[in-house]
Amino acid sequence: MKIAIDGPSGAGKSTLARMVAKKLGYLYVDTGALYRCIALYAIRNDVATKDCRAVCEMLPEITVELRYDEDGFQRMFLNGLDVTEDIRKPEVSMAASDVSSIPDVRKFLLKLQRDIADKNNVVMDGRDIGTVVLPNAEVKIFLTASPEIRAERRHKELVEKGLKISYTDVLRDIKARDMQDISREIAPLKAADDAIILDTTNCSLEDSLKMLIDVIRG
Repeated sequence: MKIAIDGPSGAGKSTLARMVAKKLGYLYVDTGALYRCIALYAIRNDVATKDCRAVCEMLPEITVELRYDEDGFQRMFLNGLDVTEDIRKPEVSMAASDVSSIPDVRKFLLKLQRDIADKNNVVMDGRDIGTVVLPNAEVKIFLTASPEIRAERRHKELVEKGLKISYTDVLRDIKARDMQDISREIAPLKAADDAIILDTTNCSLEDSLKMLIDVIRG
């Protein structure tokens, strides 16, 4: 069983997809974390994330792994090091959008994503899961919310992690990421033609989860 959940940055995809997977007993796969790992490696090695050639040249140096802790939480390992928290920093978010627009990067990670889905019942979230990665997924959901609400949620999350950043800056980054993801030539952010669109702007986390479960169970 393949469940694809797409949507813009800060829409709550990761949180809700993880909750859905746990409730159904499926494997949760946050594909955005894979691109964040590539971006983090570039940042740490002073590689410009908009430089396609430089990014492609560094790919053979990278090993990305998904591991799961005892609670089923996905942890990301970059060349053997746990970078689960590091990849959530704001500067990595924009860099991830840069590298995700590079065809060779998408190809580099596509096989890994599909192999996982072929071997497990999965809830996979990202920006092109229903359109590119798993076009034959049994359930496709496009999860969204207003930029202001998404920024509010993301700001709260970052502050709780101890990061000092203003709501205004988070909103600016959210809008910039949206524009970049929507306008890129390769696998732009959009809902699959057969996806069900769910807007959680005025929904609590519990209400959003119920909506997703209701759609999945049909």
